[in-house]
Amino acid sequence: DIGGGTTEVAVISLGGIVISRSLRIAGDELSEDIITMARDQFNLLLGERTAEEIKIKIGSAYPLEKELKASMKGRDLVTGLPKEIVVNNEQIRQSFHKSLNQIVEAIKTTVEETPPELLADIMDRGIVLAGGGALLRGLDHLISDATKVKVHIADDPLTCVVRGTGLVLEDLDNLKDVLLPSQLARVR
Repeated sequence: DIGGGTTEVAVISLGGIVISRSLRIAGDELSEDIITMARDQFNLLLGERTAEEIKIKIGSAYPLEKELKASMKGRDLVTGLPKEIVVNNEQIRQSFHKSLNQIVEAIKTTVEETPPELLADIMDRGIVLAGGGALLRGLDHLISDATKVKVHIADDPLTCVVRGTGLVLEDLDNLKDVLLPSQLARVR
């Protein structure tokens, strides 16, 4: 689940979490990567909303066949005046490199720590991406290349986690075994 503020990596089996880890690197960090790139490469101060729009419009985790371009509008840090720069998807992808590498490494480490008897299931069923970050172009290919496991994007990745949580809460008595003790305490 690659959300706005965190990435949650988990191996789930028999209705429970076998192993999991959480990172504070997710969609918001990718937007910050664009802001940092604009400042460092172009002396351009971007707003968060502009960075988010660029991420959605031309952001990618994997090289694209067709070049995409977008204009970045912000404040020139030298003159203080408005400034516009045109960037392409490759420049944005390069700005994501460090953050995406940390997400990929967290996934690889989680798979490496998974009990051997569950690895066959992971190989057969693959990895499922959820959350808004799952919509980043090519992220599934990047993770698949790094892990050698097929990667699927969940149906409606923006809402699937909250819908699943809602289903658990609606039938809490029968599904309480899928919650960690700390999660169960918060629900009650």
